[in-house]
Amino acid sequence: MPINSKKNSTFDYIIIGSGSAGSLLANRLTQDLQKKVLVLEAGGKDSNFWLKIPVGYFRTIYDDRFSRQFKTEASEGTGGREIIWPRGRILGGSSSINGLIFIRGQKEDYQDWENLGAANWGYNQVLPFFRRLEKYSGGESQYRGGLGQLSVSDLRNNDPYCNAWVQAAQEFGLPLNKDFNSENSFGVGAYQLSINKRWRSSSADAFLKPAIRRPNLTVKTHCHTTKVLFEGNRAIGVEWLENGKTNQATSTCEIILAAGALQSPQILQLSGIGPHKLLEKHNIPIVVDAPEVGQNLQDHYQMRTILKLKKKESLNNQIRNPLRLAQWGLKWILNGSGPLTVGAGQVGGGACTKFAQNGRPDVQFNVMPLSVDKPGMPLHKYAGFTASVWQCHPESRGSLEIISTNPLEQAKIKPNYFSVKKDRDVIVEGVKMLREIANQPSFRDLWDVEVLPGLESNTDDQIWRQVRDNGGTVFHNVGTCRMGNDSSSVVDPELKVRGVTGLRVIDASIMPSITSANTNAPTLMIAEKGAALVLGQSPRNSGDDYLG
Repeated sequence: MPINSKKNSTFDYIIIGSGSAGSLLANRLTQDLQKKVLVLEAGGKDSNFWLKIPVGYFRTIYDDRFSRQFKTEASEGTGGREIIWPRGRILGGSSSINGLIFIRGQKEDYQDWENLGAANWGYNQVLPFFRRLEKYSGGESQYRGGLGQLSVSDLRNNDPYCNAWVQAAQEFGLPLNKDFNSENSFGVGAYQLSINKRWRSSSADAFLKPAIRRPNLTVKTHCHTTKVLFEGNRAIGVEWLENGKTNQATSTCEIILAAGALQSPQILQLSGIGPHKLLEKHNIPIVVDAPEVGQNLQDHYQMRTILKLKKKESLNNQIRNPLRLAQWGLKWILNGSGPLTVGAGQVGGGACTKFAQNGRPDVQFNVMPLSVDKPGMPLHKYAGFTASVWQCHPESRGSLEIISTNPLEQAKIKPNYFSVKKDRDVIVEGVKMLREIANQPSFRDLWDVEVLPGLESNTDDQIWRQVRDNGGTVFHNVGTCRMGNDSSSVVDPELKVRGVTGLRVIDASIMPSITSANTNAPTLMIAEKGAALVLGQSPRNSGDDYLG
């Protein structure tokens, strides 16, 4: 398709999306000042106070100013409910609104990728890129990076109820794990968060802002990408909507889709890369018949257990005390600690149900000394305490497909939660484990009522119905542009889109299988490794000499 030269400008690289992956890519690809880079972001600037303060995710994640509220199809696995999946629509993307937990997942997650055809994406191959991007407050080690740009900090809030829960989990039989990003992720302990001295360390703050003054970087906000433009099978440009007008730009090197697991496949389908029947249905000229674009959708689904504490000492109560709020603010200002620095989980960890294989955790716990129906809503008036569980490696797979050629209309999202029975069995066991932990000596005398799932839910079937009717997303959707070495995969192990040239996908959508824990850290690693692939660099000559 010829590009309208009157509306066209030319760049070496065009990056679609300034989220977790896109911001990092912009930094790396502009280090060579001879290479011009354009970043297109559908949202606006990330200057709002609540986007900066760590605890602000509670206000921003469901705020239409900062995130787009995608709605899934109703399904049997959710009790006929539609689930809202918010995704960041702001500089930094979801790294600007997420719960800040920084955890890489299990070593075996990346071995899974290799086994599924993602050559050179095993743990030993991705570790240098994890280490390169992070600036861990605990310093440099065999597993950790201390020289990167994304600040990662240990938990800075000492909550007695969370401490008691960790002790109870050890009484239950789980080991203490002092660093989930080190040798293994088995056991319980405090989570690490992507924060610096006081503020959130988003991908925009860590990577995009330091590069923004480079003369070869152009960042355009409020620009909604409509499609990639092709000349034959070569990607040559991008079209987007800005202030109601259509604009275009040309790429002389590569176009990189970093729009996330919901919008990267949508843009591919709108551009003519997708299942041929779907494209024909919408009269979209076929560039590549790629049946798997939009398939392989995965997410973590969590179930909360909520306890009512005997004493009114949870954050539910403290947040209604003006004096306590002033103390929190003082702690945050003076030394960057206290409840204003917490993320979506303070403590938790990985555990093995009876279904786990080879001692590999199959459930993840997430614990907070508060309770709420969902972020952004008022905390419950009683003294609530929440411990949640999700299945690390769900086997159910969903799909995503466009429903029209309107790029502003969200695609049809079918998560297919619990379509595989094993997923139901594992999460039910996880709920039962949380109940056992809550009844250990260090914790049993601290609470008196189980609010959710409720003690009337005793059998596996009763617990499952509570999971189905009251659980929800952990905001970890991935996998819709699967990476592999087979011809049906959407991208190859170098993240190049099959069937065309000049186009890559570099974001969470390329994961062959979901990682066991939160997905932001793996997405950043994908971008770091992806940038090296674009630039033709190995870990060592891309500036990383961590591994001897």
